[in-house]
Amino acid sequence: MIKEEDVYKIGRIGKPHGVSGEVTLRFSDDVFDRVDADYVVLLVDGILVPFFIEEYRFRSDEVALMKFEDIDTIERASELTGCDVFFPRHLADADDDMLTWSQIVGYDIVDVSPGKTQDVSQEKLVGRIASVDETTINVLLELTDGTLIPAAAELIADIDHDAHKLYMTLPEGLI
Repeated sequence: MIKEEDVYKIGRIGKPHGVSGEVTLRFSDDVFDRVDADYVVLLVDGILVPFFIEEYRFRSDEVALMKFEDIDTIERASELTGCDVFFPRHLADADDDMLTWSQIVGYDIVDVSPGKTQDVSQEKLVGRIASVDETTINVLLELTDGTLIPAAAELIADIDHDAHKLYMTLPEGLI
């Protein structure tokens, strides 16, 4: 069974394209430019389900036309309309040099400011990243409690993909 922490959201399925089962995928992550994958994961009726990719092609910088195995009719493709699309973290983590903001959604932020340590027993957990706001020049990490934290490179101390933790040196009074 695929767990939520094993994937991250990259887009959403739009309407069918043509009559042979092709669908539009509006994506927010450039993972297809960086990593080869045989499948993506769709959230279908609350369950994460792998769908194997037969072929895909880019229609624009934000839209791809995708054909999944065993989806051969417009009716079958229509059933996928509106499904969120996720990508397996283990495939994306293989390319750590090209980390995207989408990949850290769901990670815990740990404050390692001077006087604190990365020792697990003394970690200062700040919260879990719910989303990333890239609409302004300053990228913001939104936590599940609504707190906003700037995603400035000088504040990021380390990333632990195995533990899903983002270690940051946060200024006094930010939280």
